Amino acid sequence: MNTPAHSPIRVALIGYGLAGSTFHAPFITTTPALALRAVVTGDPERRARAAHDHPEARLVDNADALWAHARELDLVVVATPNRTHAPLARAALEAGLAVVVDKPFAPTAAEAEALIQEARQRKLLLTVYQNRRWDGDFITLRQLVAAGSLGTVFRLESRFDRWRPSPKGNWRERGDPAEAGGILYDLGSHLIDQALVLLGPVTSVYAELDRRRDGVDADDDSFLALTHASGARSHLGMSAVAAQTIVRLRAFGTRAAYVKHGLDVQEEALRRGERPDQPGWGEEPPERWGSLGAGDDVQPVPTARGEYPAFYASVARALQEGGPPPVDPEDALAGLRIIEAARRSAATGSVVRVG
Repeated sequence: MNTPAHSPIRVALIGYGLAGSTFHAPFITTTPALALRAVVTGDPERRARAAHDHPEARLVDNADALWAHARELDLVVVATPNRTHAPLARAALEAGLAVVVDKPFAPTAAEAEALIQEARQRKLLLTVYQNRRWDGDFITLRQLVAAGSLGTVFRLESRFDRWRPSPKGNWRERGDPAEAGGILYDLGSHLIDQALVLLGPVTSVYAELDRRRDGVDADDDSFLALTHASGARSHLGMSAVAAQTIVRLRAFGTRAAYVKHGLDVQEEALRRGERPDQPGWGEEPPERWGSLGAGDDVQPVPTARGEYPAFYASVARALQEGGPPPVDPEDALAGLRIIEAARRSAATGSVVRVG
């Protein structure tokens, strides 16, 4: 489906929790080619917030009611609990609509593969919201690698750490596989995607998936060691119980290393209620820059501007011009296969092949 360039792309956002209200709606509404026409939520508090935030959008109680008006829409954004990603994405495709699915793409690789086939058969855009590709530190690292500043990268160490010692009791902490809960599916989806983008396909995984908090049935403190087809390795850590954080990422190459502390500034700004069309969006102050070098020759490197808005701008171009989506769903499928291999590895305490 190609939408004429002069016509706004009519968007429905399913879900108005943290993901929908904070990580999707601000970018949909500040992308000139997109128009938020509907928000789906049955929660009274969230309906009131959505009505206040987006008075131009129609409020819909449930997704089934949305499909009855599918002709009034072009794109559906699925920002709901993980267990609902696949069925809602499939329903949107069956209604003839392009789809953005929040990560993780689906609870299983099999469900993700079926969605990809459905989208291909219907010739509809399907993409996954791997927004961390547009973190300023990751953009910086990719630029340094492309320029040859690191030489050949042979190891990536990357972490997302949180300090949340008190469980919230929500679906993210449930152990039922259908929920796709736990920190591996949550933060691990981002870390794995970045490792794949930077270093390519993965052949084997070793994983440690632990539950450190009482009352939590899914992993909340986990580690993955990935071996890439190139021979490079990625060590990925994710934790909800990191009382003190360490380095955010380190990339080692044959010429130099890039080291970065602290998370991307865009999430902080979103949680403060800032909008991505404000001046200075995504810019990191010098005191938070990373460093590049080897031995005693190490210099600060300005962090590239974070570009979360680039995702929806690319979605708009794909729909209007027929170009590629910002994230190939096959990439997200590869990430899910790694997650499934990681779960097998943690269960057996051994290295597991991917695929």
